[in-house]
Amino acid sequence: MKFLLRCLALGFSSAAVLFAADEHPVIRLWADGAPGSEARKNEPEKTNGRTASNIHDPSLTVYLPAKGKETGCAVIVAPGGGHRNLEVLKEGSEIAEWFAAHGIAAFVLRNRLARDESNPAGQPQPYTVEGHSIPDAQRAIQLIRSRASEWAINPQRVGIIGFSAGGEVALLAGTTGAPGRADAVDPLERQSSRPDFFGPIYAVGFNRPNLNLSAETPPVFIACGYNDRYNLAIPSAEFFVRCKRAGVSAELHLYAGADHGFGIRSATNPAAATWIESFEAWLVDRKFLPARKS
Repeated sequence: MKFLLRCLALGFSSAAVLFAADEHPVIRLWADGAPGSEARKNEPEKTNGRTASNIHDPSLTVYLPAKGKETGCAVIVAPGGGHRNLEVLKEGSEIAEWFAAHGIAAFVLRNRLARDESNPAGQPQPYTVEGHSIPDAQRAIQLIRSRASEWAINPQRVGIIGFSAGGEVALLAGTTGAPGRADAVDPLERQSSRPDFFGPIYAVGFNRPNLNLSAETPPVFIACGYNDRYNLAIPSAEFFVRCKRAGVSAELHLYAGADHGFGIRSATNPAAATWIESFEAWLVDRKFLPARKS
């Protein structure tokens, strides 16, 4: 029944809207299927409520603030999962619900995976991070900007954060992207795919040689655990230094007692779980959010 509800599509501009069982609308990034994945767009995802895989029809799940609580800011949330699956609960809906409760429109990204665990062992993987995950993220940015007025969003306050492997997606989305093409046939491609800010949270990918940083790179918020089991603290700090040298506005939080994958669950590490509050304060400081009224 849940799958049937997700598959009741309504045409809307260039994206189709599906209704999830939890009443958060799910919006397909491409109405006719993502480029290169059209033949598999109707395959059901594999999910256990905590993770999702077998993703061939990338989408956004929408979490909007209550009416009258909107701040005009929007954040795409890219869950981690080693590019094998997506942690859609701890690093997806839990984060999005926090943002929506604080007046920030949130969109959980389900992007195609470069090492999707649902693919048969020994078979070639059909997707790559650069060729599929990043175009999915960029398309999501364009889609949100195209519907900004509908969702009470300022199109110049659209950012992306990600966790672990999803942090790599956010990192690459933040350091790539391009202005929209005014002559594009697809209306979404007339929108810029460059986020206004980005947040790699205990992210992988900082050692990529092709990360281009300049004064044009959007502001970045970085957070990681000092005891990260994948040794991501030093790359996070080194990326901060690179940003500083390149003139990129950056803020870094390293949590002394934290390991990998803390999300916002205070039981895991109370100090590290406060990163999201620091992120909100950073958005205020960078003028993406209005200051809270005392």
